[in-house]
Amino acid sequence: MTNEKTLYQIALTFINGIGVTLARALMQYVGDEKDIFTGSIKKLEVIPRISKRLIGEIRNKEVLLRAEKELQFITKNNIQPLFFTDDDYPQRLTSCIDAPILLYSKGNTEFNREKIISIVGTRNATKQGQEFCQKFVKDLSSQFSELLVVSGLAYGIDICAHRASLQNNLSTVGVLAHGLDRIYPYAHRHTAIEMLGNGALLTEFPSETTPDKHNFVRRNRIVAGMADAVIVVESGEKGGSLITAEIADSYYREVFAVPGRITDRESIGCNQLISKNKAILLQDTDNFVKHLGWAKTEKPAPPKQRELFLNLNEDEEKIFNALAKADSMGVNLLAIELNTPVSKLFFTLLELEMKNIVQALPGGVYRLL
Repeated sequence: MTNEKTLYQIALTFINGIGVTLARALMQYVGDEKDIFTGSIKKLEVIPRISKRLIGEIRNKEVLLRAEKELQFITKNNIQPLFFTDDDYPQRLTSCIDAPILLYSKGNTEFNREKIISIVGTRNATKQGQEFCQKFVKDLSSQFSELLVVSGLAYGIDICAHRASLQNNLSTVGVLAHGLDRIYPYAHRHTAIEMLGNGALLTEFPSETTPDKHNFVRRNRIVAGMADAVIVVESGEKGGSLITAEIADSYYREVFAVPGRITDRESIGCNQLISKNKAILLQDTDNFVKHLGWAKTEKPAPPKQRELFLNLNEDEEKIFNALAKADSMGVNLLAIELNTPVSKLFFTLLELEMKNIVQALPGGVYRLL
């Protein structure tokens, strides 16, 4: 990727009044980052919701000046920009309507691994919560060495998940609520540096962005969207973990919660998620693995004889062909494979189920019959 292309991609995020949706619209209508800033203004005038005022903001010279400064910063500090059209961009996020158009990454990991989980929880973690988190990560590492663990580098369960991952040689990603010119909290700086060797620090915020309260909610949607499942280990009655769980549910991600005694303040949030059917009760690693369809079967059932000529529409045929290449596939990976929103896939998969062509397995996994 050339520096010029990166410059204009960064500039897109600095336009006042242009959020994720309008930035995607600009790319869709104009088709080239540079043309948005240097091409014909007439191209911009025909784009829905792009007013003359917004065109003025797009062509504001200050936008490119700020982008140039940020480009210098990421180049100097070996930070990788990930634009939403790049192959290296976390593809699970592409099905999320409010996913960032640009991310900044520092470290060494693959964001599109076959299995990714997010672990979140209260900052006031109990000894029991930390021990569960450590054992859960250790048990998973013994079965899935390529698993990627995502969290938010915060106090409590977050940092416990990161450290447990490092101790068990799992790659781990910390999603930040600020720029990569700082680490917050500073007490986790040593762990953050260690994560760069087998993981990464990831953020949508440019340098000089401070960890303000509203940034953490934006951070949480990335934690929720880039994983197959979100695990809430402990949570009070309110908190960022519950927000992450709600967002994950809206993204059609599996949400799990560790139950606790009704008298335990740090378990109130988890118990509420379970009681409201917004999370699956998580007791041990084996049930988690089975529910996600990750359990290895020793003797797969012999395939049924399929009809030679299936009456499938275009969308159904795409799903059929994708599943024909694999024994089974999770709906999130299927969405990436077909470049189709998860919400749309579910309707087509339901039609295929009714035609007895696919079978739905636990954890949003599907296979051909």
